[in-house]
Amino acid sequence: MTARYYEFKPYNVGRWIIWSLFALVLIAAPKFFTSSLSVTMLSQMGIAIIACLSFNILLGQGGMLSFGHAVYSGLGSYMTIHALNMVSDGLPLPVSLLPIIGGVAGMAFAVIFGYVTTRKSGTPFAMITLGMAELVFAMSLMFSEFFGGEAGVSGNRVVGGSVFGITYGPPAQMYYLVAVYTFVSVGLMFAFTRTPLGRILNAVRDNPERVEFIGYSTQRVRYLAFIISGFFAGIAGGLGSLLFEIVTAEVVGAARSGAYLLFTFLGGATFFFGPIIGGVLMILAFVLLSEITKAWLLYLGLIFLFMVMYAPGGIASLIMMNLRVAAFGFLRKIWVSYLGLAVCGLVVLLGAAVMIEMVYHLQLNGAMGSTLKFIGLTFDAKSTDQWFGAVFVLLTGLGLFEVCRRQYLHEWGEIQEDIEKEIKRREAL
Repeated sequence: MTARYYEFKPYNVGRWIIWSLFALVLIAAPKFFTSSLSVTMLSQMGIAIIACLSFNILLGQGGMLSFGHAVYSGLGSYMTIHALNMVSDGLPLPVSLLPIIGGVAGMAFAVIFGYVTTRKSGTPFAMITLGMAELVFAMSLMFSEFFGGEAGVSGNRVVGGSVFGITYGPPAQMYYLVAVYTFVSVGLMFAFTRTPLGRILNAVRDNPERVEFIGYSTQRVRYLAFIISGFFAGIAGGLGSLLFEIVTAEVVGAARSGAYLLFTFLGGATFFFGPIIGGVLMILAFVLLSEITKAWLLYLGLIFLFMVMYAPGGIASLIMMNLRVAAFGFLRKIWVSYLGLAVCGLVVLLGAAVMIEMVYHLQLNGAMGSTLKFIGLTFDAKSTDQWFGAVFVLLTGLGLFEVCRRQYLHEWGEIQEDIEKEIKRREAL
């Protein structure tokens, strides 16, 4: 008689808590941000989260730098808006399922284009994706029957009869549709990272030669990951077309692909939750920062530059590093340095921002006079004293920041040594 062995696998309580909190945030967010603009921004954040996570399947998990990811989200948007217009003409299909059509379209185009692009890796892969992106963007202006030319293709998401009173007309109803797709898509993409394909994709990223040696085709692994990434990008594009009810050539443009790359990197491509942070930051930058200043792209470029120099792992890596320090009880030793860095960084930002705003005012609004208002203060862009003051604040802030940075590095090194000693002590026990 064969003996039976039973194995008890306890639930991962921490993971259940995190996913429950994520669902709770998605449900409760419109209760705290009630204006139409806020709810629309929340919907955009959900869409951006899906798009950035789908891009991170390529960049963070597969090591594939793509400059054309917007092709798949954009083509998914076009297919969804055409399907929406077909529903308006009588096609018996629920509006809530239309984003899946966008996902299937993104996957189908990924099958076609990915067969070519994934034959190479590294820099050739990046250049091929850039060429594909430019090709599709040029086609979007040439074939107006499908792409709608410069005017784009518009639709109306309030079609057919209401289901339980849901018409997707109010922004809140559209938000909850986006929230459902966001939660499910994030869950599926997280599950993908735990599959054998997801694991071997990480191996292809880290050591493709060894993967080939043990019998796997690195091209096939990249190709399958590319297709999965295209599907979720198409989901994001489909949701975007329903949210805005119009799709233009901008959705397949290089700027959109660049935004996915930039904010996925800023959030942290090496951690799963990094692109979620990046997606939120993307909407905050595009909607809020662009309304505050005309120089928002310059600020964004400077932030990206400093992140590459001082925190190449993104915001997620900074969070995880400090969680490790907090787990060993050493965070209290370094909070003063963090406070000093934050204050000095704000001083540097203030001095640089005043100079940037004065330059932009003279170049763009010089005919309206030399006076401008910024952060509640009035500045004269032609005043030598105010230029000298801005330069003085900038240089002073830089000097103090460097002093705080050196002190921080010294304390950080000591903390890391203490952590290593504590780890060895626990291992000895």
